[in-house]
Amino acid sequence: MDEGRTRVALADDDVLLREGLASLLERSGFEVVGQAGDAQELLALVRECRPDLAIVDIRMPPGHATEGLDAARVIREEFPETGILLLSAHIEVEQAMELLATGHRVGYLLKSRVIGVSDFIETVERIVHGGSVVDPSLVQELITARRRNDPLELLTQREREVLSLMAEGRSNAGIAHRLWITEGTVEKHVRSIMSRMRLPETEDDHRRVLAVVAFLEAR
Repeated sequence: MDEGRTRVALADDDVLLREGLASLLERSGFEVVGQAGDAQELLALVRECRPDLAIVDIRMPPGHATEGLDAARVIREEFPETGILLLSAHIEVEQAMELLATGHRVGYLLKSRVIGVSDFIETVERIVHGGSVVDPSLVQELITARRRNDPLELLTQREREVLSLMAEGRSNAGIAHRLWITEGTVEKHVRSIMSRMRLPETEDDHRRVLAVVAFLEAR
């Protein structure tokens, strides 16, 4: 076994998707230590192999409800340093909120996003290195929802754009490049977002995802 490679466990009852992800990860320099078709297999695999990252479908057998998510919660409790990337065919924010709120080494991606190979690998690498990623489709859907207590009502349009890019896990430099503004301007927007959403200013990356989570919880 090459100790220098990031070790990944895969869990999805869709064998074709699972094999495709395994092949993609191996070609990109990761080591797939095992695959699982249900939650119990996943837990056994993680306990035996102690991977750096578990990629988990939220809905798995036998009930295709939240078995994968429930297993991910167990993994987070037993192995807090193991990164977790949740996959879902549908937007299911409420179920994953507690896990996302842990704020580090965690991500939520729609399966439709996996077809973007470079973006998917970038997401995996961000999570492995301690970051958090929320699928921008989740953020965009909720940004359009108008609620009286919606914390985004306090944000400007530009701040909403910055928040959406924050949710993708982008750095201030990455946001600046995307929006054609300076990095200093992005920093000012981030501080304003944290202030308006009543999140304390800190250098920790997980506060960036908590800004998104705080909005999602106010739905």
